[in-house]
This record gives sequence, structure tokens and C-alpha cells, in this order.
Amino acid sequence: MVLIIGLTGGIGSGKSLAGQYFSDLGASVLDADVIAREVIERGSGGFDKVVAAFGDSILRDGQIDRRALAERVFGNMADRITLENIVHPMVRDAFEAAAARLQGDDILVYEIPLLAETGAATRFDFVITVESDLEARKDRLRKRGMLGSEIDARIRAQASPEERMSVAGYVIANNGTPDDLLRQIEYVWEKILPSMQREKK
Repeated sequence: MVLIIGLTGGIGSGKSLAGQYFSDLGASVLDADVIAREVIERGSGGFDKVVAAFGDSILRDGQIDRRALAERVFGNMADRITLENIVHPMVRDAFEAAAARLQGDDILVYEIPLLAETGAATRFDFVITVESDLEARKDRLRKRGMLGSEIDARIRAQASPEERMSVAGYVIANNGTPDDLLRQIEYVWEKILPSMQREKK
């Protein structure tokens, strides 16, 4: 039977690497962040709505400056809600279209950072959260070029580890090496998900 897995985790936790490992093992993987970027690219309806809401100050060379937009919305709750109300329905539509194409024993892993925040857990057969120590997360984000103030704002805007774990069926601790993370993903892939597929049939 088809399984739809929600894969979440705080920023810098390593969920994207976990998603890549699931893809390598044979899952179809969608990244909500990637879709969110695509639906506001120049020429899209999302682009027009975002510019109408936030003005030309968020543009650079005719494109939405994602860093400028992020700085604005993560510092202002009302602006963040406005952006989410534009982007989230389009992202949800793309996810539902992909889920509708699944068949047989396909497994779709959907990387969704705001799973706990949006009450989306019930949309999935199973939820996995990737958790990591706060300092490890901050270190990864600094290596991506993010400033300390940006990192703190992003983390404050997200659910706590406890909130994510409360809606998850499985917790992956990513405080070791990439190989340690891979071994945990392989365990989920080889032991947990096949058992869930059998139960669903």
C-alpha cells in the first residue's frame, strides 16, 4: 500500500540530508521549501501576490529577494501570516497532486518544516522528526552563511523540539556523523515502513 510520510525537524536539524537518504533508498521525496520557492518565481501567480502584498522593496533584479523577504517576515508575525496565507495553499495543492499520482507500494516522503505549526500531522500515515542539539543546529546554519540574528529569528519562529516530538511517531537524533544518520534512516526504511505497509493492507 502507498505510504505518505511527513518528515519534519527544526531548521539546521539535518532533515534535508535525511530526505536525500530516503530518496537514495527509493522513496519519492518532495521538499515543501523547494515547492514554496517555485510557486513564487517570477511569472507565477504567487509572485504577483507576494509583490502586491509586500511591495517592490523585496525585489532584486526583477526577482523576489528571498533573504530580504525572510528578514521581513521572520521579524513580523502579521507579515509572516500574510506570506503563509499566500504560499501554503499553493504548496498544499502541489503536494496533493503528487500524492494522487502514487500507486502500489510507493512511499512518498514529504519534507515539511512547519508540520507541527500547521497541524498537518493528520495528513500523513506516519510522521518522523529529525532532532539535533541546538548548538549543532546553529553551527550548521552558520556554515551556510546565516547570521546569528537570522538563526535566532528562524528558530524562534518554529515549534519547539518537544512540540515536534509530540506529533511524531518516530524521532531521529542527528547529533553524530552523516553515517550515523544514514543507519537510522536505513532502519526506518527496512524495518518500520514495511511493517506499516503490511498493517495498512
